[in-house]
Amino acid sequence: MSATSTSSNDTRPGRSTDPALRGLVARPGSRLLHRLVWLRLSLLLSAPLAWMLLVYVVALVALLITSLWSVDSLSSEIDRTWTLDNFRTLLESEVYRNVTVRTLAVAAAVTVVDLAIALPIAFYMAKVASPRARRMLVVAVLTPLWASYLVKVFSWRVVLSEGGLAEWSGLGSPGYGLTAVVITQAYLWLPYVILPIFAALERVPDSLLEAAGDLGAPTGMVVRSVVMPLLVPGIVAGAIFSFSLTMGDYITVNIVGGASQMLGNLVFINAGAANNLPLAAAIAMIPIVVMLVLLTAIRRTGALENL
Repeated sequence: MSATSTSSNDTRPGRSTDPALRGLVARPGSRLLHRLVWLRLSLLLSAPLAWMLLVYVVALVALLITSLWSVDSLSSEIDRTWTLDNFRTLLESEVYRNVTVRTLAVAAAVTVVDLAIALPIAFYMAKVASPRARRMLVVAVLTPLWASYLVKVFSWRVVLSEGGLAEWSGLGSPGYGLTAVVITQAYLWLPYVILPIFAALERVPDSLLEAAGDLGAPTGMVVRSVVMPLLVPGIVAGAIFSFSLTMGDYITVNIVGGASQMLGNLVFINAGAANNLPLAAAIAMIPIVVMLVLLTAIRRTGALENL
């Protein structure tokens, strides 16, 4: 056998039979990347990690620094001397305390309503519906997300207004206020609650439920002992979505909330009409701190480990 054919059929370990690949590995830079897996991963993830660092971490640091500034009462110019006056104002003012409590209450109410609606829908989609019906239901849940946010909110404004669809159908109109805000936001965030619970239920094996039934376990015990432990991560994920999105929203309150005020509205007013950007930044820190405390508490329960 000739030397040429021997070299072309060389299949020793570490040698590629593809001449193009051998030439690529022969280059110093490519050979280094080929050996060092961590270097390849670092180069691959450097761009998204840098973007995340810029958008999230740097933005939060900038927000915190801005909240430590103040506005000169005479010139209305920003004084960049660090002070805690904005946070003292938030703690001492009864208005800001009431708005904070109101925002937390509305966010909790929206979360409870969404969970109460999402759980049976997700269970039917995951465990009862046929494969074809399941696909159609998933599309039906996702379809509202394709519509404009403003279109959906103004649609609910028409439904809840005096003489609107709710009153015309005999259900009665709640008018504009916190009840309308809870109804509208519960509708807006419902898909974000259904999908995580549906995904968690899909991971529950049918054989596990059948085995519990064969052993004579009642339905309540099956739900408590078998389904709920596996369903907790999905419920937690949906609750986090609903709660955090409600706390940060202000457009819905402006459209259907009437004279009601929430934290998002105060941020908008102080950053715009009041021209007090430092105070707006301090108010914006409240939902961030609340979510950090909430996530820390949830993490201690172990519910975040399986998300």
